Amino acid sequence: MLATLCIFANMDALIGKFNTLEVIKEVEFGIYLDGGSLGEILLPTRFVPKNIQVGDMVSVFVYHDNESRLIATTMTPHACVDEVGYLEVVNNTKAGAFVQWGIMKDILVPLSQQITQLYVGDAYFIYLYIDEMTGRVAGTQKLKRFLQNETLSVQEKEEVSIMWYRKTNIGYEVIVNNQHFGMIHFSDVVGNPVIGEKTKGFVKNIRPDNKLDIGIGIMGYKKVSAEEQKILDALQAAGGYLPLHDKSNPEEIYEAFGISKKTFKMIIGSLYKQQKINLTQTGIQSIAE
Repeated sequence: MLATLCIFANMDALIGKFNTLEVIKEVEFGIYLDGGSLGEILLPTRFVPKNIQVGDMVSVFVYHDNESRLIATTMTPHACVDEVGYLEVVNNTKAGAFVQWGIMKDILVPLSQQITQLYVGDAYFIYLYIDEMTGRVAGTQKLKRFLQNETLSVQEKEEVSIMWYRKTNIGYEVIVNNQHFGMIHFSDVVGNPVIGEKTKGFVKNIRPDNKLDIGIGIMGYKKVSAEEQKILDALQAAGGYLPLHDKSNPEEIYEAFGISKKTFKMIIGSLYKQQKINLTQTGIQSIAE
């Protein structure tokens, strides 16, 4: 799963986000950070970086602990506020279900924010937000309150983060940048996607109804240049020849290089034009420099 990056600096601390805050004093049980309008925020000793001093800046995640006190940690949660997480249910109560957050705190999904029965041990897509009544982080299954395609924040060819959401009859629906829904068609799917996992993609096409067609990885020849050396290194390690070509099974190509057959064909075409390889009926052959 990709690391969560939601960092803010030089402003009032934001709850449920990573913040870069200034150390203002040291105490026996940790250090206090300047949270701006939120006041002083404790970073307990177990999370204090070595050799930290007053005046230094430190990146921390800010949240309310189980006693409703603001506290900081250097642990990384599964999701920040304004993001979707695929979170496991750890407890059910009369108030709602608690899901594992990845830090020393679980998140409540109130009964009013559930659209299905949440079972302990199962994972669900949960959007994290700040509850207006309590000011604390809460979760909801009602993703369409926060994710929409009416107004798009992305453009064609733009690189995006994606989360595998669900399988459909035409491909996999994905969550794009924690803001929109998109579709990766079966013809563009490589390997076996894992629901809930995050990866990188790009916007292939925006349809007139604002539906997003998404591709996996980095777009077009930008990806070729990043993968060329991998194939050249594999050729060298194999003695200058690999039994893989444009007719090879897509699964064999993916197992060897972790890329789609389409991308592989694009790469070897580029290497051939650069006169770095020869193409044979049974594979590819490196050209000695």
